[in-house]
Order: sequence, then structure tokens, then C-alpha cells
Amino acid sequence: MSDCIFCKIASGEAKARIVLDDGDLVAFLDLNPQAPTHVLIVPKKHIAKLSDAVPEDEAMLGRIQLAAAKIAAQMGIGDGFRLVVNNGRKAGQAVDHLHYHLLGGRRLQWPPG
Repeated sequence: MSDCIFCKIASGEAKARIVLDDGDLVAFLDLNPQAPTHVLIVPKKHIAKLSDAVPEDEAMLGRIQLAAAKIAAQMGIGDGFRLVVNNGRKAGQAVDHLHYHLLGGRRLQWPPG
């Protein structure tokens, strides 16, 4: 989608502090961090929200979780992190492109809110 900021970041058209680019996924530091470490992991394929994913996306969705663990270890939070996906506006999704929040670097409370 031409107006999607995450598509622009994934294609290199918009700047971001990239921490991983594996061809299908891109991960970058959140501009509004909610924890000392806050990374967004985004599929390069535009999927508006998790409930819009199709069976063909299954392998890529699994790779997101593996990428999250790898990034967490590289950033020194492998022993305690949270991986969050908000599905739709009611859940707090602000950008209409599927993205996972990798959060860590402090004690994370439950329930989150």
C-alpha cells in the first residue's frame, strides 16, 4: 500500500533504525518506546491485521516469533521479554499493517492494561 508507513519502511522508502531484515520481515526500533527496548517486527507483505492473515502466511508468522527471540537475545533481553500483537482499533492497533511489539528491558507487569 503506497500510503502505509510500515510498507515504506519495509521497502527502504522511509527511514527507520533497522535491527533485522531477513527478506520477508523487517524489525526496527519503535519511535515511541513503551519500554527500554521496544522493537516492531513487521512482515514486508502488507497484511492489515492478524485476522486478515491467510494460510499461506503461516510460515512467515512463525518466523516472526523466532525472529523476536533472536532479536531479544541480541539486544540483551533474551531472559525476559514480551511479544504483543494488537488486532484492530479496539485492541489498540494504530497502524493498519500487522506488527508485533517486542518489549523488554524492565520488569513487565500483568495485566498490561
